[in-house]
Amino acid sequence: MNNLETNSSIEICNGEKKLYDILLRDSFDDLIEALDFLNLEKKKVCIVTESNVAPIYLRKVYELVSKCAAKTITFSFSAGEAHKQLKTIETLYEHLIKNHFDRQDLLIALGGGVVGDMTGFAAATYLRGIDFVQVPTTLLSQVDSSIGGKTGVDFQQYKNMVGAFHQPKLVYINTETLKSLPEREYYSGMGEVIKHGLIKDREYDQWIKDHISQIKDRDQEILREMIYRSCQIKGGVVERDPKESGERALLNFGHTLGHAIEKLMNFQWLHGECVAVGCQLAAEISVKKGNITAQESMEIRKTFEQFNLLKSLEGLNPEEIIQTTKSDKKMVGKQIKFVLLQSVGEAYIDLNVTEEEMKSVLEQWD
Repeated sequence: MNNLETNSSIEICNGEKKLYDILLRDSFDDLIEALDFLNLEKKKVCIVTESNVAPIYLRKVYELVSKCAAKTITFSFSAGEAHKQLKTIETLYEHLIKNHFDRQDLLIALGGGVVGDMTGFAAATYLRGIDFVQVPTTLLSQVDSSIGGKTGVDFQQYKNMVGAFHQPKLVYINTETLKSLPEREYYSGMGEVIKHGLIKDREYDQWIKDHISQIKDRDQEILREMIYRSCQIKGGVVERDPKESGERALLNFGHTLGHAIEKLMNFQWLHGECVAVGCQLAAEISVKKGNITAQESMEIRKTFEQFNLLKSLEGLNPEEIIQTTKSDKKMVGKQIKFVLLQSVGEAYIDLNVTEEEMKSVLEQWD
């Protein structure tokens, strides 16, 4: 699996029907070739990005696209979860309307998960649906949010409460973009990477542990393999369950408590950091259920700790965290749909996690 040519493409299907490709590259050199099937010469294209990404990559992507597209425009908003709101989408709608975008035109999401989610939601809802392409530039978006067609925005302080399923036409991953990520942002993406091994692939979980130093060094070949394997796991799950009616819910491992913590921290922690803490807490509940051993939970914690993902919950009230989980969209009636580990590499949905069990692991956290 260490061949860069081998780990270059994953096809995402719905039954027998191909939905889109995930392409893994080390530059933007063949971006236009990859977009050729969309007939850009007949389309207006809007590249949507944010203020951190725009100075680094927007000019390059704009120059490439504008050589082929009928017309190319850009839209950039202030970076951060705080701007993942309907008012930002409204501004984008207005920009598209003023530039006479119609149903034949295209949006390109250039950035991390916030950009991808918002661009996808705008594409799903503008004129009842236009095409869009994901060009994720963060580790978290490359292995997780760009795949599967989940789009959305936050509503007030409720994360991803408004959204739609809208599949991209292509996911184009340039792994070179990871070199420009600040360490904290890069390590945040590891929250989702480690999660993939824990819920679906014990061998991959061990592979991550065996390659921690190379992952930290952002070794190009190791990164390619890691992203490829994570995309395989995420892509396989969403193929089998595109609308989250069953198996796809397993991808929410760590998200129940993680989302509550994210909200109560006022989004001062990155999403992957919150998921990582949520995964560790869910692992502790899995110990209490008799599924995994305390030693296995400790090993999970050590892996997250290698990427600075062992964080203090000082200042957060366990009761308030539990109460906040009840506003999460993953509730089933009055029960919380909790994802736990049956074993390392095998997750399951548990509707019987009690408030006492949650409180116990939160109070023991340090």
